[in-house]
Amino acid sequence: MRMVKPSEREAHMLENGSEYLQVLNQVKREIAQTRARIAAGTNSEIIWLYWRIGKALVERSIYGTRYINTLANDLRVAFPGLKGFSARSLRYMAKFAREVDSEFCNSCCKIPWGHITYLLDKTKSSSEREWYVRATIENGWSRTVLVHQIESRLYERQALSGTVNNFSRTLPELESELAQQTLKDPFIFDFITALQSRSERDIEEQMVENVTKVLLELGTGFAFMGNQYHLTVGGEDFYIDLLFYNVRLHCYLVVELKNEKFKPEFTGKLGFYVSAVDDMLADAFDNPTIGLVLCKEKNDIVAEYALRSIDQPVGVSAYRLGDELPEDYRDVLPSPEDLQARL
Repeated sequence: MRMVKPSEREAHMLENGSEYLQVLNQVKREIAQTRARIAAGTNSEIIWLYWRIGKALVERSIYGTRYINTLANDLRVAFPGLKGFSARSLRYMAKFAREVDSEFCNSCCKIPWGHITYLLDKTKSSSEREWYVRATIENGWSRTVLVHQIESRLYERQALSGTVNNFSRTLPELESELAQQTLKDPFIFDFITALQSRSERDIEEQMVENVTKVLLELGTGFAFMGNQYHLTVGGEDFYIDLLFYNVRLHCYLVVELKNEKFKPEFTGKLGFYVSAVDDMLADAFDNPTIGLVLCKEKNDIVAEYALRSIDQPVGVSAYRLGDELPEDYRDVLPSPEDLQARL
């Protein structure tokens, strides 16, 4: 068996023992004082305990492999049967304390530790991490959903969204902000391939067949009302590609699906559908219906000009199919089989 030689600092600590014992005793006190609340499963107490333990390790800048392994073994002896203090967990606690201040730790207390460790590994900046924590709390995401949202780069597609819309002009401030948070660019339909999408109707049918995945991509609060949703206006028949209702926005979402580059005339037809849904489906308690053009690609300047004269709240976003994703997306996104297994 290959013997791992400890670093000079680790060897020094383990030889004189004083600094190590200080840390061990501090960690044992923290656990003992919080143990009853840990047993009760109070998440906030557990997260704060982990942060304090991590802080004790970080303050002495000593969290090498041999040191952490020894500490984990001693804690196992001191608290037999108490889980959550393995060497791996202790390393995450140190990382947690290094990268998260006490103020942000207070927000993290509202999500499980498993969510936090994944965020520590997969997010690149504090602003991205904070965004995912807020979104997890607001939407009640399970760890599986959080993993999917990070892998699909939701922060980049929603918080830094390239969606072109006129919400700030056509909706009250609060509704506009909520609507902005709902849309993203591009939408990722990685469960559909080009072979399955020779036409707009093909894509639409695949979306209906995989409506659970579509709702996951749309976000929290959406309900699917139907595809080719029939309306009779002035004695003539019209069909909306996809119709949703959002219980957070308290409004309908009309989606016009286009398997081509955005054209200004798309907004005219969509505006017609938005007006019709407002008059024929929405009730007095609903907010204004929102329209969304989903297209293969868009020129942002053209889309902005097209929306200037539109009085209804309308947005324009692109979408990507599974085999049309850029290489950097393909590397991180789960396969359709992986996503199906998770769902």
